[in-house]
Amino acid sequence: MEHGSETYYVLGEGLLGESRGGREPTLARAAEAATPPFRFSRMGPKGGGKQIPEGTRKALADAMAAAGGGTVGLPSGFTYLGQFIDHDLTFDKTNVMLGDHVAPTALLQARSPSLDLDSLYGAGPADPGSEQFYETDGLHLKMGKTAAGDGLASKDGFDLPRGAGSTVAAKRKAIIPDPRNDENLAVAQTHLAMIRFHNRVVDTLGSGAAGTRFERARKRVTKHYQWMIRTDFLPRICEASVVNDVFTNGRKAFEVGVTPTDVPTMPIEFSVAAYRLGHSMIRGSYNWNKIFDDGFGTLDLLFTFSSTSGDLGGFPRLISSWIADFRRLYDFPGGGHGTLGVPAAKFNEAMRIDTRIVNPLQFLPGFSGVEANLAFRNLTRANMVRLATGQQMVAFLRSKGVSITKLTRAQLRDGDGGASLEGLTRAQRDRVLTDTPLWFYILRESELNGGKLTGVGARIVAETFHRAMEGSEHSIVRDTAFRPLLGPNNTTFRMTDLLFFAFEGKKSLLAPLG
Repeated sequence: MEHGSETYYVLGEGLLGESRGGREPTLARAAEAATPPFRFSRMGPKGGGKQIPEGTRKALADAMAAAGGGTVGLPSGFTYLGQFIDHDLTFDKTNVMLGDHVAPTALLQARSPSLDLDSLYGAGPADPGSEQFYETDGLHLKMGKTAAGDGLASKDGFDLPRGAGSTVAAKRKAIIPDPRNDENLAVAQTHLAMIRFHNRVVDTLGSGAAGTRFERARKRVTKHYQWMIRTDFLPRICEASVVNDVFTNGRKAFEVGVTPTDVPTMPIEFSVAAYRLGHSMIRGSYNWNKIFDDGFGTLDLLFTFSSTSGDLGGFPRLISSWIADFRRLYDFPGGGHGTLGVPAAKFNEAMRIDTRIVNPLQFLPGFSGVEANLAFRNLTRANMVRLATGQQMVAFLRSKGVSITKLTRAQLRDGDGGASLEGLTRAQRDRVLTDTPLWFYILRESELNGGKLTGVGARIVAETFHRAMEGSEHSIVRDTAFRPLLGPNNTTFRMTDLLFFAFEGKKSLLAPLG
């Protein structure tokens, strides 16, 4: 929650180190000792002595934080959908499970990457630690009510549920399984959309016993969610041919040949490098809704109007004037939903996936000096876990039969409108080009590919997602006969289709402020 801080316990290697804000123990000491806090693994080789020194990391981080590198048409909603998905992958379900009742097998699964929407459902309505997230019927997830303000009345169903506890801070805290989903307003409103999606699915299933009906709804929601990730989210951030190859022909580099239902792990190459692509997608400001328009939805305000990183602007709940206009975040005209689109000048495109991050990320709140630069923190975390370099990962993937093109020194040096290495000394520049930090290497690949991951980055992301889906309780990888029922046809289900269904196809719900 401290901007991606984490403790990394890599299977077979132990605890590699801890950066600020590492996970707190959630169970009794005996249970904690039996299973690491999260199941990380290593896909490729260790970096060995190829980590770059602090001075070079600082110089490279300063170059990366110069400014954003433009846009290429990717809707900005996918930035925060990606964050929601990351939290789902890395959710530690033992936070909401009662330790005395967690069997060893459940403990393993609870601390392993999956795409079962545990961050939405917790351990289910029958679990004493998770029942707080549900209505009394044990079927619907709770939604919250916004606070009146800026001349607008309060509105039901447009904020996360809040109000538990006795202190002001406790009352502001969202009643959801993963508090990270209230660390900025964009991911909070995404979580709320997923709550609406589940509740709408429940309402379409007719009668039946509550427990059975809930499980049917969860299965349908989860598989549609996975289908959307596979067919819409991943091809937007990765080279489609790589995604299709992995999902059609299987993995070549990560947990190859394992029993599909075995408990998956998460490669640190994904967590520490490849999936940090989202940091380069963040805008400095947004045309958030009709009221906070023309760039007045600044990044710092998106953090302010959350409870984990902000104080909701001093209100007890989200104020009505900050409800998201999802039409400005996702490309509804391209989604085939009639007149739900907005003029191009009001639409928010994500920043291109490249070697630059927007300037505000150079000054993270709560930190000082070089540690406030998110790029420096990412590069330092990679050193901490002895991450392989980009060149090492190319060699590793080639050894596994992956056809991959290695970037030349000139490509790494010059890029295509991304971070300039001119400010580095000759020795620093030579070190970066010889032993390129994996995160920078992957972003440079994307930059040279029009803003989509390719090569090393695309392969790591696609294989990690494939394995996480394969090992999930509900899985479209194992259930190859599944086809979506809630989109325009039996092969199509995009994020716009999910939102269209969740908000009943009504402009008044997708954009309640007009």
